Amino acid sequence: MQRMPFLRSITVVLLALSFAGCGGYSSTASVNGGGPVAPYINTQPANQTVTAGQTATFTAAATGSPTPTVQWQVSMDGGVTFNNLSGATSITLSFTASTSQNGNKYRAVFTNTAGSVNTNAATLTVNASASGGSTDVITHHYDVSRSGVNSTETLLTTSNVNSTTFGKVGEFAVDGQIDGQALFLSQLAISGQGNKDVLYVATENDTVYAVDAQSISGSSATILWKTRVLPSGESPGTSLPCGNISPNGITATPVIDRTRNAIYVEAMSQNSAGNIIHRLHALDLTNGNELFGGPTTITATYPGTGGHSSGGVVTFDPSVQHDRAALLESGNNIYTAWSGLWGDCGPYSAWVIAFDAGTLKQAGAIDLVPNNSGGGMWMGGGGPAADASGNVYVVSGNGFGDTPGTNSSYGNSFVRLSTSAGLKVGDYFTPFNTLSEDSADADFGSAGPLLLPDLTDASNVIHHLAVGAGKDGNLYVLNRDNLGQFNSAKNNVYQQFPLSSNENHSSPVFFNNTVYVCPENSTLKAFPVSNALLATSPSSQSAHVFGGNGAVPSISANSTAEGIVWALDHGAGTLFAFDARDLTKELYDSNQAASNRDHFAAVGGHFIAPMVANGRVYIGTGTTVAVFGLLP
Repeated sequence: MQRMPFLRSITVVLLALSFAGCGGYSSTASVNGGGPVAPYINTQPANQTVTAGQTATFTAAATGSPTPTVQWQVSMDGGVTFNNLSGATSITLSFTASTSQNGNKYRAVFTNTAGSVNTNAATLTVNASASGGSTDVITHHYDVSRSGVNSTETLLTTSNVNSTTFGKVGEFAVDGQIDGQALFLSQLAISGQGNKDVLYVATENDTVYAVDAQSISGSSATILWKTRVLPSGESPGTSLPCGNISPNGITATPVIDRTRNAIYVEAMSQNSAGNIIHRLHALDLTNGNELFGGPTTITATYPGTGGHSSGGVVTFDPSVQHDRAALLESGNNIYTAWSGLWGDCGPYSAWVIAFDAGTLKQAGAIDLVPNNSGGGMWMGGGGPAADASGNVYVVSGNGFGDTPGTNSSYGNSFVRLSTSAGLKVGDYFTPFNTLSEDSADADFGSAGPLLLPDLTDASNVIHHLAVGAGKDGNLYVLNRDNLGQFNSAKNNVYQQFPLSSNENHSSPVFFNNTVYVCPENSTLKAFPVSNALLATSPSSQSAHVFGGNGAVPSISANSTAEGIVWALDHGAGTLFAFDARDLTKELYDSNQAASNRDHFAAVGGHFIAPMVANGRVYIGTGTTVAVFGLLP
């Protein structure tokens, strides 16, 4: 065989390599006669550092013949093992990061018929921050169905909520008792100050606060604005005929409309003559100024001969009416639901009054006991609920002996209000023994309604259900399409079973096909739902027995994972966190840390619902706002 000179052979080899370098594997394929070529990585994924709630993005690329497919993999053990990520089959991997993914490694695997090759592993670093996400909490229990669930919580998990890594991070003073739930907006543009996460609270001193949530540390907080919603010469209410919260200013949880840049607040006050006035305010979210020509003084009339009536017309009597129930916004209206004072005195009525959210003008009013008196919506601080059709649901108590459904009376009832042509009763349910319940003050309306999502039974029938529980010890599951009305012999309801031997003031909440509720002097209980039926006994319950008035729970979760049930024992002054999957697993309580590290001021309100937003938990007390989160 004729030998090739050495220098010529080197030249040929170098020339072949240069072709391969210029054209990738496609040139080599030509040299190899057009056969398949294994993938070759030409873009490696880079390490990423993001803040929880932000988007993490990894990109990789490879050439080969035929064109390779890609599968992203994740390692949660430092790169020892990798597992495929479902659906991650494009050259870019993008997802919302949470702190639970901190330290994970990601790589792409490119494959074709000629072979397979892995990219380098890129590391994801996820930093926690006071912001932690983009959650808005604009109403009591997070939504108009009153589910009680914030499902966008990425920072707090069942692993890091414990007394070692979680506790009180701040507590700042306010000018009065807080009775409503705190509200929250993420990254609101404040003139001259940039975007801020804003916490809103209202006090019985008739003051509304907007606080820079990320500034809260120790006993300090930056107040962005505070507005005392009192005309000159007025003060919070104290001249009340049979006692109440004193002083009495803002009791009900406000509601926020971010599109209108407004927070709506109902406030009680009295003038120099001792006359009680109720007003609805709409305040600018960024500076606290009054909007829409407000405030509006609350008055109402309705045909009837009971209560505060004259000439066949019932008139709203501000001196004996109280707005305890949280405000509701639905269908461009703000809804208020009214009870009597603590002592049940005077001719108070079960008023529901609606106002146009854009003008504050009255949009409708109804008295649910127009020919009697004594009905009202106390609802344990819970609020009216609304369904997708705009119907509004309230639970009334008492009624002073009226036969329900007759004489236009709906005291002690679960009521669906139609809103399509003014406020009208569309349907209702009243317990068969309502007269004896009224005599025993065991009324229905001591907690708010919960509307369940559509549920399918074993026969594939879809049900629209609601849950209510009051002082009579029963839990009622109602068919929203036919609530059951009144039958003096039996209850025509979808489902009913004993809840507790004690009264219930706890508005139930719903998460992962489970209803949670906590009656007074009882445990927090979980009732799973299967085939559109609630289990009649709890699947788990807390070891802790909550005292008088029980607890109004709320839930944080990251979609359907990391569910945590938060509950405040107001008498003991203790915040609890439980694993939503099993309430016997207490994750945290504020008495666990040494040296009273997590203790907070005495709670004034009996029905405080913890509010969770962007990695922190907020509790209103008698004099402060206590804030809990991951410890620095």
